[in-house]
Amino acid sequence: MATELLCLHRPISLTPKLYRNSLPKVIQATPLTLKLRCSVSTENVSFTETETESTRRSANYEPNTWDYDYLLSSDADESIEVYKDRAKKLQAEVRREINNEKAEFLTLLELIDNVQRLGLGYRFESDIRKALDRFFSSGGFDTVTKTSLHATALSFRLLRQHGFEVSQEAFSGFKDQNGNFLENLKEDIKAILSLYEASFLALEGENILDEAKVFAISHLKEVSEEKIGKDLAEQVNHALELPLHRRTQRLEAVWSIEAYRKKEDANKVLLELAIVDYNMIQSVYQRDLRETSRWWRRVGLATKLHFARDRLIESFYWAVGVAFEPQYSDCRNSVAKMFSFVTIIDDIYDVYGTLDELELFTDAVERWDVNAINDLPDYMKLCFLALYNTINDIAYENLKEKGENILPYLTKAWADLCNAFLQEAKWLYNKSTPPFDDYFRNAWKSSSGPLQLVFAYFAVVQNIKKEEIENLQKYHDIISWPSYIFRLYNDLASASAEIARGETANSVSCYMRTKGISEELATESVMNLIDETWKKMNKEKLDGSVFAKPFVEAAINLARQSHCTYHNGDAHTSPDELTRKRVLSVITEPILPFER
Repeated sequence: MATELLCLHRPISLTPKLYRNSLPKVIQATPLTLKLRCSVSTENVSFTETETESTRRSANYEPNTWDYDYLLSSDADESIEVYKDRAKKLQAEVRREINNEKAEFLTLLELIDNVQRLGLGYRFESDIRKALDRFFSSGGFDTVTKTSLHATALSFRLLRQHGFEVSQEAFSGFKDQNGNFLENLKEDIKAILSLYEASFLALEGENILDEAKVFAISHLKEVSEEKIGKDLAEQVNHALELPLHRRTQRLEAVWSIEAYRKKEDANKVLLELAIVDYNMIQSVYQRDLRETSRWWRRVGLATKLHFARDRLIESFYWAVGVAFEPQYSDCRNSVAKMFSFVTIIDDIYDVYGTLDELELFTDAVERWDVNAINDLPDYMKLCFLALYNTINDIAYENLKEKGENILPYLTKAWADLCNAFLQEAKWLYNKSTPPFDDYFRNAWKSSSGPLQLVFAYFAVVQNIKKEEIENLQKYHDIISWPSYIFRLYNDLASASAEIARGETANSVSCYMRTKGISEELATESVMNLIDETWKKMNKEKLDGSVFAKPFVEAAINLARQSHCTYHNGDAHTSPDELTRKRVLSVITEPILPFER
């Protein structure tokens, strides 16, 4: 029975459906006709090579290796409805456990931690908050800090994740008279692992947590599988690769489900719910991606602008990282569309366009006037009209559904991005390496982080508020900080390729030149900037934000997705086999059931 319940939909065949291992093939789009609301048709726009074609640069990007055809015929939608009842029953059982006021503190905390790791936190948001309120107000945190390091670190992390103000002094009791963490703690690897994960919730100036991180890392790196066992060793390696606080939630969910099912004392109800939920949400993603894929094929830019990257699947995967919850389909589609455009327009500014053309395109975006295309070369006309139609349509849908005219905010975000792209192009044409501060003042905007978050805001927030809009336009810290991380990680991943192409502006190269230091030291400095920026974002959650919680989470998730995408190279530009496996695991491959 369990098998029948949990196998929600058929795994989608890799050949010839979604991914081919054969030579890349360009998918032929249908005739280019954009007939969107508030749109101008591109039907009569032609794209021909110009006399300067042979002199234009090329980045030799890898072609798209995904096939979109299966998206138009997938039948996974029925899975969402069929298994809602089963998920509802399982959810009720887990809810009773979370709300059990007689449960021991540590048992409750570990249950909440497992619920969140398994990707179910969104289902129990209010229950978890009430349970932590009850735990905190009853003096539970003070109680567990006197019991064990594991309980202290776990409760500290969970409370901070949910906005409770708890002091780093909770860890003082685990230090000796000289201010060092007790050496005998290293024997308890589970506790050291909990301390390690908690240390990434640090705020600026919290030296105890900084010391805790160094202490934990040094001891975790020394452990051997022979000593602690295979399963715990896998958890340690997973954590050292990237801490839980910085991981994307869907990838963490699938990893945690497979790790949790190996545990002899696993909560079978919780595990079954996690599998059902994961596969149901995956069905939602497939439905969303079908819609976005149809739009992309209608637009047809990927087949017309041969010099640019076609990265729709990677852009959608990125959007899932920004907003994974099933109710945020509009956000995923909006962010995926924008990131697909960003990828192509970035290639126009970085690689293909002349400086004169780029200035004309920037002006056209700033004016947001369809008549501005008269001065553009054919390939830019095509790109501008596609962008114009798509954004106007998004604005129309918002006006229709929510009664808000958001077009001025969307077009401003694009104008800001194109101006940032133009500044980078000028540095490139002048072969100039700017001082780091000048570069970064522009570069966090050119990351496209602010643009994506503006579009995400209008997709995840139901009741738009004047104060939020004002802070949105000013690019409030909760918008700029994730964008800092996006840019810094992008630069770390792409520095070598950009230098090879002759690009002169990059965080690493600018830092080297400004500080007069080696590439190794510059890289280390950039990593430190990432850590410090995370501490600022942690503070934003504690202080309470002017923005609604769903948007704050989306902003933080953008930083997490940046880590995932650029942790081992530029997986957006040059997706490798690991990236493809991740995309498949999140979007197309259901998790297999277990026998109870």
